[in-house]
Amino acid sequence: MPLSQDWLSRLLGMMTVHGQLELRCSYGAPWEVIYGDSDPGEMPYHIILSGSAILETPGAGNPQHLCAGDIVMLAHGSAHTLHDGSGARPKRAHERAALNLTISENKGTGPRLDMLCGRIILAPPHDGFIRAYLPARLVTHTSPTRSGGKHGADGAAYAQLNGLVALMRTEASADNLGGHAMMNALSAALFALTMRVASESDEAPVGLLALASNPRLFPALTAIFSDPARAWTLPVLADLCSMSRATLIRHFHDKLGRSPNDFLTDIRMALAANELKRPGISTEVVAETVGYQSVAAFRRAFSQRLGMTPADWRRSQREKQHAELAT
Repeated sequence: MPLSQDWLSRLLGMMTVHGQLELRCSYGAPWEVIYGDSDPGEMPYHIILSGSAILETPGAGNPQHLCAGDIVMLAHGSAHTLHDGSGARPKRAHERAALNLTISENKGTGPRLDMLCGRIILAPPHDGFIRAYLPARLVTHTSPTRSGGKHGADGAAYAQLNGLVALMRTEASADNLGGHAMMNALSAALFALTMRVASESDEAPVGLLALASNPRLFPALTAIFSDPARAWTLPVLADLCSMSRATLIRHFHDKLGRSPNDFLTDIRMALAANELKRPGISTEVVAETVGYQSVAAFRRAFSQRLGMTPADWRRSQREKQHAELAT
């Protein structure tokens, strides 16, 4: 019997997600940390363990004040700056290597900051999917009272996220056996749990999380993720949401900036990219698996979304795998 899964489990199941916790910052004001644009597939994250910080992300809204317990993920890998907000010239930071991560410290005597920094790493083409459907700057509060969230199950998701952050703090504070692997695994879990909490928040931003938090649109989201190969039509999806076709399209554009058909196609292509990595499976079978009766239509959609044909994608992944085995 097929396993019934929620939309987030299906999304995470179709992606290859890795995490790296790399830096612990221990600063006294004045301080400043500057990050350039990340490489493709990399999503920087920061966890404020204690103290506060000002986040500035050019082109992604006004500066944002972060407090203890706040988690920020830069889903688009955008350049950004974190600082104490004093405007004073920052004290120079020095780095030292611990067993499993790097410690960055300064000699500032002002209010203290304790912060963990790392990266979420997504393999293509799923990195493009995330950049398309998550906001450039995703801030999650681990306190339900600060987040304005829907406290279902007594705020269980928030309690879990707090517990995960506490475990990451513990691992970053001690030279534990297997600590590097543990911190990286916890970083990947952080991505999944942050997505869960953000999707349950009343303040979910635009994009996929806003769609998930909208009770009127949620039936369409669930249906598409549950059976992407089905020949979904706008009338059927609109009926699931108890609204007209025009209203459904308008809401999707308001939340996602895309139509339901675009969203369905993107999910299908992400799944197709996974299937094409499997040896011995033909393009015709992959096309049918993700909902296309016409191989030509599938090839056209795949090329439009990924910028290469299914055969080229298959070849590139095979070459990548051989290169990784040779190193």
